[in-house]
Amino acid sequence: MTVEIELKFIASPAAIADLPATLSGLTFQHVAPQTLTNIYYETPDNTLRNYNFGLRIRGYDDQYEMTLKIGGKVTGGLYQRPEYNIPLSEAQLDIALFPAEIWPEGCDVAKLQAELQPLFWTDFVREKWVITYQQSEIELALDQGTFSAGELSEPLCEIELELKQGSVDDLLALATLLGSHGGLRQSSLSKAARGYHLAQGNEPRKLRALPVLIAPPKATVEQGMVCALEMALSHWQYHEELWLRGDASARHSVIEALGAIRQTLTLFGGLIPRKATTELRALLTSIEPQIEEADVEAEALCFSTDYLKCKLVLTSWLITEAWKPFIDDKSQKKLAGSFKRFSDIMLGRCRAELKDAFFTPLTDEGYIDQLPRLSRQIIAFHLLSGAYPASAWQPYIESWQTLQQSIVQQQQAWLEAARKHALLQAPFWLNGTAS
Repeated sequence: MTVEIELKFIASPAAIADLPATLSGLTFQHVAPQTLTNIYYETPDNTLRNYNFGLRIRGYDDQYEMTLKIGGKVTGGLYQRPEYNIPLSEAQLDIALFPAEIWPEGCDVAKLQAELQPLFWTDFVREKWVITYQQSEIELALDQGTFSAGELSEPLCEIELELKQGSVDDLLALATLLGSHGGLRQSSLSKAARGYHLAQGNEPRKLRALPVLIAPPKATVEQGMVCALEMALSHWQYHEELWLRGDASARHSVIEALGAIRQTLTLFGGLIPRKATTELRALLTSIEPQIEEADVEAEALCFSTDYLKCKLVLTSWLITEAWKPFIDDKSQKKLAGSFKRFSDIMLGRCRAELKDAFFTPLTDEGYIDQLPRLSRQIIAFHLLSGAYPASAWQPYIESWQTLQQSIVQQQQAWLEAARKHALLQAPFWLNGTAS
């Protein structure tokens, strides 16, 4: 078993054309282009997908390799996952060659083998550069080709950076250097994920509401912060893909995701000094006005330098725990405390701020002036309410969302009723009656 650590990017034609010049100042060994064919396998009832496994056979230069990728973690476009690779003499699937202990309890490997069948293919040309960067060895692979599933196909044009040896810091630093030339965007979808979607008919993906954060049981404040930022980044990545595929309404979900990042930094701002997030906040400030322009073009913004750098900085901040050097002992003790207790306190503060803003009737202009504050606190409720059942937080959040929509849609006839209804909702969190 090895642990694969890599960053994936979708590359524009201009970025591919400029790649040799971009790499010219680096120390590397070039590997000649190679044609690769990958066949991905699955059962009719998606057994492997349900295990969070991906299985393929790769063919190249009359050689074959069977690979099983297992779960792992994706932060932005950074993948960290175990994988098993088995050389084959022919393109014949034989999953019994994998270690027996990797299969979930109760899995009948022989039965699974009999049910597996080809699901989709990728055919592409891979060109590689093995780069020595700082203290690390990093493989850059340029893949150009197609995904195919039945009669459906989709272009494949990716750049992957894989850490062969060294540190994730160096991997992220090299990605930032490459991204400074423009034309790249982080990809949160693996080849397997894209292929699965194609095999299922390539139906347009649907918008997702911002979820309520469900942190791990007994999570610390620090773990809650990380989970909140990872959730926001995932929401951003997912809806960026929809926006680029032509769903204009997904732009608002991207804006919502950026708002969730901002609100997370605000909620934890009493523990994380502002100087720990200076670069991230500056990049958010750079891209937020651009994405809020109604006529912004998704392609132009999502492949821009600052847009990519913002995601890379956030990814790096999470992966390397970049806040730790700025934390004193007092703050570290608070970060080690209960996230649920922290959430209860912050929920009370959010409610108090909304009560202050909407305690008395407002003019139409007054409602519009308070809309940004209301939107921020609704996002905060999503980040803080997950310790309680949906039956508790859902009516509370929905009441404030109704007021939000009434303001956005300028439904003057409903504003006063919506305001009163939201204020009458009883707090659902511990000690909420005192907030």
